Amino acid sequence: MAIELGSQPEMWARAAELRAEQSLLPARGERIAVVGCGTSWFIAQSYASLREAGGHGETDAFAASEAFVDRGYDAVIALTRSGTTTEVLQLVDGLRGRVRTIGLIGDAESPLVDLVDQAVTIPFADERSVVQTRFATTAFALFRAALGEDLTGAIADAERAVAEELDPVLTDAEQYTFLGRNWSVGLVQEAAIKMREVSQSWTESYPSMEYRHGPIAIAAPGRVTWQFGEAPEGLADDVAATGAHFEAGALDPMAELVRVQRVALARARARGLDPDAPRNLSRSVVLDA
Repeated sequence: MAIELGSQPEMWARAAELRAEQSLLPARGERIAVVGCGTSWFIAQSYASLREAGGHGETDAFAASEAFVDRGYDAVIALTRSGTTTEVLQLVDGLRGRVRTIGLIGDAESPLVDLVDQAVTIPFADERSVVQTRFATTAFALFRAALGEDLTGAIADAERAVAEELDPVLTDAEQYTFLGRNWSVGLVQEAAIKMREVSQSWTESYPSMEYRHGPIAIAAPGRVTWQFGEAPEGLADDVAATGAHFEAGALDPMAELVRVQRVALARARARGLDPDAPRNLSRSVVLDA
């Protein structure tokens, strides 16, 4: 995990240059759905928000097991590292011949490659660790570049996130709540699940404006409220009044996620946990028929 999360600036730079692969993604104006499971679902949410807000076309994101894809979409993107996840394979197989499907896949030899109409593979970003770090963010970097974004700033922020010294306030906290707005909402959900998977920590995640509608009740000394991107007015003061630490993430939200990955890794090591083989988890969820 340490090697893979540390390689993310390089991975993002490579993804930004994949013009041919980016051209296979839905064109501006197409109405699409993006599906995935776990981490891939959260990245799908961020891409859907970014694409639609940028005027590229109506974009919905679904967990593959709960996807409503019979809505006249022009295309459905299936995002998956392994290409073997049961729910994704079943959904794509059911769409064959009815809706154009595009797979964004880490394993170029996976069964999903032959099921989709178009396969975009990024095997250089695949991982040995059960825990996803660089595949998820590299897929999102590819999505962002395909939407016309310049990733220079995000890559520089990721280099900083990989190199900076971790604050003990972050690594030693009792509890974490991650907050985001717009396209970073999916990323804060990924931040929360990463901390749970790797270090068995108590984490939650919400849209920033929802935090004061109940979740702030658990804020207290020794706990962290971590904002990705610009915080709503007055939120930092509200958190400070509880005694909790407010972490105002100043980096690109994708690079802020790298900081969380590092905190999760540090906490796992401190607890004697194996970050590459988290409790009760496997690289891919393959269900019995």
